[in-house]
Amino acid sequence: MTDAPLLELSGSPHARGLLHGRALAGRLRGFLDDSLARLGHLTDRAAGLDALRPEIEAHRAVIAEALPDLAAEIDGLAEGAGIDRDAAWLLQLRRELIGYSRVTAGDCTTYATSAGGAPVLAQTVDLNGNLDDQVAVLSVSGPRHRSLVLSFAGLLGYLGVNDAGIAVGINLVLGGDWQPGVPPYLAIRHVLDTAGTVEQAVEILRELPLASSRAFTICGVDRTVCVEATVAERRVLEGEELVHTNHFLDAGLAEQDEINIFAKNSSRRRLQTVLDAGIPKAGDTEGHHRLLSTPPILVPDNGDIRRERTVSAVILRPDLGEMRLWPGDPSAVPEQVHSLH
Repeated sequence: MTDAPLLELSGSPHARGLLHGRALAGRLRGFLDDSLARLGHLTDRAAGLDALRPEIEAHRAVIAEALPDLAAEIDGLAEGAGIDRDAAWLLQLRRELIGYSRVTAGDCTTYATSAGGAPVLAQTVDLNGNLDDQVAVLSVSGPRHRSLVLSFAGLLGYLGVNDAGIAVGINLVLGGDWQPGVPPYLAIRHVLDTAGTVEQAVEILRELPLASSRAFTICGVDRTVCVEATVAERRVLEGEELVHTNHFLDAGLAEQDEINIFAKNSSRRRLQTVLDAGIPKAGDTEGHHRLLSTPPILVPDNGDIRRERTVSAVILRPDLGEMRLWPGDPSAVPEQVHSLH
């Protein structure tokens, strides 16, 4: 069974980082010792922290200015886990340090609806690096809001739901030039910490200096949007029901899409599968689980650490402040339920 501990993080930003680092110290050190957070398994370049320090510093400079609280929390994580400060920052930047990979078998399928006053956001999390052994749930007392945040390998954020009724999901999309900036996972954590409305969440994502391209699905009690983002552009899609995979849906950004044709076919197939099945009602946990744990939405393990596969699935209920999580292959692991109330 996959171990997905629940960590209660409160206090100052540095204190939250200390708690996180101390709770997962052994696991994080082991992960970093595995070919530098498995980067050596995923890229063709030698895995060495010293070679990455200039790139890490370039990102840190932007993050520290834009999100000083989260920068302090990362430093606290390093202290708590007893790891090099740059190693703690590397954990936040793994995807950006790996860079573009246009061949992706899957990289999350997300759907959300706010229809009928019972909002729900659900998604698979498809990642390479065999990260299902690094899942954790953070229960964060942030500066404005409390949130439940899914985390992998020391990440301060990935996706989640807060007590203001905002849920945020994420999909990889490939477009524009990636550059030193705020990783989308930290952007989501900042949204959950501070946004009280969908409008505020959208505005935060418009203003942050993002490091890389992503699609952010934001589900509130009565409104659902998707912000498709490159470093330079933001486009907002809105609808009562939204489904997103790994290609741009906005017509303007679609012209810049860098996804490989085979990966795009996979992305289109997963999108159409959800559209054909329809989004289950918010309270239909069994229906959501069946959809999330059946191919092609479920991307199975083919034994190649470099290939993305489904390493978690979630159902987020912004009206209830609830996260239902399958930490690992959702067809094979038991459900965990976490609540802010």
